[in-house]
Amino acid sequence: MKFSPLIDELISDLKCLPGVGAKSAQRMAFQLLERNRDAALKLSRSLHDAMEHVKHCEQCRNFTETSLCDICQNPRRGENGILCVVETPQDVLAIEQASEFKGRYFVLMGHLSPIDGVGPDEIGIPALQALLQKGEVNEVILATNFTVEGEATAHFISDICKSFEIKASRIARGVPMGGELEYIDGSTLSHAFQGRQQL
Repeated sequence: MKFSPLIDELISDLKCLPGVGAKSAQRMAFQLLERNRDAALKLSRSLHDAMEHVKHCEQCRNFTETSLCDICQNPRRGENGILCVVETPQDVLAIEQASEFKGRYFVLMGHLSPIDGVGPDEIGIPALQALLQKGEVNEVILATNFTVEGEATAHFISDICKSFEIKASRIARGVPMGGELEYIDGSTLSHAFQGRQQL
């Protein structure tokens, strides 16, 4: 069944969200239209503002509305010379909630995946190398996911660290194989950081 053009467009646009198929998008659209128009308008404003104003931190590539994120602006976060490399902003949030790590981050926004056309440039490796060249980092903790791509990315970055004579360590396997950091509980993440090993 076809709805009006605006309803069809709304349903189609909602399908861009992860895990949302045609039926779920249809339910969401009608929920907003039937019962929650004020919330829908607020959501549309929030989406618009976020898309307009949220950008990448110039240093770590995390999401922020300023040139540097709060973590990079905090001088105490760089004192220990430890940089944690993660795949996504959600991973930063997961690690911060574990309250174990007190250094700075570098967010790759993905992982190496040649089959998908994702190489070093697409995940910010040149920016990471420029950061390491400054001489302010003495250890890199590789906290990429324990997937095939995450492992390959960690090994690739560890080789770069060796070329700069910077210690590279991998978070311990308290994180299950195939697991993604945003779904790991804080206690497990804390143990993983404490048990990290040099590569």
